[in-house]
Amino acid sequence: MQYKIEKNIKHEWKLLLQKNTKLNNLNAINNFLITSSKSEKNIFPKMDDIFRSLSFSAPKDINVVIVGQDPYHSYGQANGLAFSVNEGTTLPPSLKNIYKELESDLGIIESENGNLESWAKQGVLLLNTILTVEESRPGSHQGIGWEEITDCFLNNIGNNGAVVFILWGAKAQDKENVIVKKNNLIIKSPHPSPLSAYKGFFNSKPFSKTNKFLESQGKKAINWNIPS
Repeated sequence: MQYKIEKNIKHEWKLLLQKNTKLNNLNAINNFLITSSKSEKNIFPKMDDIFRSLSFSAPKDINVVIVGQDPYHSYGQANGLAFSVNEGTTLPPSLKNIYKELESDLGIIESENGNLESWAKQGVLLLNTILTVEESRPGSHQGIGWEEITDCFLNNIGNNGAVVFILWGAKAQDKENVIVKKNNLIIKSPHPSPLSAYKGFFNSKPFSKTNKFLESQGKKAINWNIPS
């Protein structure tokens, strides 16, 4: 497969990278992915979905950022939105726990549909800090340049103010230092993974806290319901 990832970035997001001199990082990542594809390694998500999380809203229209680590590394799961899978795909354990917390927090019945696109359409950016992964090798694309790209996005989104940043787990919380804290809300808890969900993710009420803050800033609350 021939990669040219730059062509899939919406103009407003590409301008951010250009302004912050991050296009060289993008070229380095592109070359890495080309080399990996020549070695017949399976890379997730598919090329057209790598920047899918950026396709729903311009940076100025982001209201909430949910930060993940890297994409699901099993075949047929990663779809370009952090924590999301396509409709009809078995729910990964972390997403099941997110739905459990959503029901506990807001009374929204757990859905069998794992596609979080309805959130993205409301200005919820579902952003992994690393946007690609090799099959069956979680964290395999750390250090190839994604961190600088997503740091740039997080920092610039925060400049707009009245944005909620939801940081689940230690890897996401490492990003707190690049987020502009003034006039924004940062919500932190353990990761929804079964390994850590009972250590403080459950009953953390991120969804109601988010909506309360947005409404206090004159913004519309997020409809967290997932269509069946």
